[in-house]
Amino acid sequence: MIGFIGSVFSPWYRWSGRREPQNHVCLNVATYGPGGRFTMTDRGRSALRQSPERLQIGPSAMHWTGGELVVEVDEISAPPVICRVRGTITLTPEVMTGVEARLTTDGSHLWRPFAPIARVKVDLSQGHIWEGHGYWDANFGTAALETDFRFWTWGRFPLRDRTVCFYDATRRDGTTLALGVEVTRQGEVREIAPPPLVRFRRSLWAVRRETRADPGVVPRQRMNLLDAPFYSRSLVETRIMGESSIGVHEALDLTRYRQPWLKPMIAVRVPRRSGWRFD
Repeated sequence: MIGFIGSVFSPWYRWSGRREPQNHVCLNVATYGPGGRFTMTDRGRSALRQSPERLQIGPSAMHWTGGELVVEVDEISAPPVICRVRGTITLTPEVMTGVEARLTTDGSHLWRPFAPIARVKVDLSQGHIWEGHGYWDANFGTAALETDFRFWTWGRFPLRDRTVCFYDATRRDGTTLALGVEVTRQGEVREIAPPPLVRFRRSLWAVRRETRADPGVVPRQRMNLLDAPFYSRSLVETRIMGESSIGVHEALDLTRYRQPWLKPMIAVRVPRRSGWRFD
């Protein structure tokens, strides 16, 4: 689940010239397995309401209670199966951090892992009802992703007494990012030297994939979650500091994403609904 102000993967936002992020807002929800759905409606300024504790985007909202992030979902899924997706997601942090990492040298892109270790309770339509590991972060930027990056991967891997996150990127100026962050259950945050970067099998759309692994270990996909011509999200098994872990991994090919031919394809899955009225 992702809340967007300035929906970075919306072709409508790109076609608008990205001048008004508040006029392109979205709550993206993706569920997997039987009954899996994908929602990503690009909504106009009239659908946005903000306060320090609450973000409302049309019929859906998320709010911070002081101890939990509660997301109220009321969306319509994208083709090929169009239906209403409703329910509640409640994330309870076990650890909160104040970490802020620059993804570019000038700070035009920032990453903030608010709660790298959390519990989540999901109660959504189509039978998606479960509890398990959770994670909460945010990205902020003042420029288009494809303007500053060619490619990046991100992964969050839970270990026995801590969690590790890896951010690797190739910037358009030719420089690279290789960030490793470790967060313990006591709330200690440390930057770590990441293990080697290892390529593994490409996605169904042949997006290149790589992540961190101990020497001699080749990561492998355990479950495909989301596959697009420029993006892959999957559960990946790797070994880090001698410990096996299955975590969420993302790969983003921004050279592909910047191609004009791709935007009409994305628009099929990301409809534009500019008007909204609150009762």
